[in-house]
Amino acid sequence: MRGTNQSSVSEFLLLGLSRQPQQQQILFLLFLIMYLATVLGNLLIILAIGTDSHLHTPMYFFLSNLSFVDVCFSSTTVPKVLANHILGSQAISFSGCLTQIYFLCVFAVMDNFLLAVMAYDRYVAICHPLHYTTKMTHQLCALLVVGSSAVASMNALLHTLLMARLSFCADNVIPHFFCDITPLLKLSCSDTHLNELMILFVAGLLMIAPFVCILVSYVLITCAVLRVSSTRGRWKAFSTCSSHLAVVGLFYGTIISLYFNPSSSSSHSAGSDMAAAMMYTVVTPMLNPFIYSLRNKDMKGALRKVLTMKFSSTQ
Repeated sequence: MRGTNQSSVSEFLLLGLSRQPQQQQILFLLFLIMYLATVLGNLLIILAIGTDSHLHTPMYFFLSNLSFVDVCFSSTTVPKVLANHILGSQAISFSGCLTQIYFLCVFAVMDNFLLAVMAYDRYVAICHPLHYTTKMTHQLCALLVVGSSAVASMNALLHTLLMARLSFCADNVIPHFFCDITPLLKLSCSDTHLNELMILFVAGLLMIAPFVCILVSYVLITCAVLRVSSTRGRWKAFSTCSSHLAVVGLFYGTIISLYFNPSSSSSHSAGSDMAAAMMYTVVTPMLNPFIYSLRNKDMKGALRKVLTMKFSSTQ
């Protein structure tokens, strides 16, 4: 039986993305460059929004929070990958693994909620422009962010505690570059049905509900925009949503391919799982600042001011 021959596991081994030394060197440089770009890009977004009074609006308030969450999200996994490569180690302690799972759950759900809140913000701005300032108050914006954080933290605590109660066999090798819930469940010698049910119902609900909110918001936005008589007015309305739609498509596309792909599918493999996980934990947080800044004139102007101030202060 699976429950026999158990042993206490004090640490896990993360195999990473490759076992080839040359590929490991390339991947190390790639992860380092992407992480630095993520941190620098998102911090510039936060700094630009904070220093430009014209950007002190609900949309940019949510964007600055999204940038902060993206930095934290990427920092949960990438520094450990880089440190293990430098130290020539693949080990992560059991407590470290659970900590990584907790923060991954927190920031993944926070990302999810913030994308939904930003979609609602666009809906109010386009469909109810005259009531925008009365509906999207500072108190409501703060409440939405704090509430999202509280729900994300409780969800992460639930999954972490359920994982902590499991026993693990002698096999402690995780074919991944970070501690993810699904690979860990496969290593467990305990009954994992409760964990799987909670992932299906609780985590599934927290992913699907915001996604439905985004879809409904954009259906209503599309209906409202199509009623606009001028082509220029339609284009202007859609252009304010294009950046957000690009980020939503990138985030949910990788999430769906990773967590909602049946294990029996021929396209489902450890390699494809890691590629999808790399997309939403590393690539998406890196691309978000570029997507929002390149498609937004206000952000371009604010970033130019920040960079000009930095260059002038160094001279």
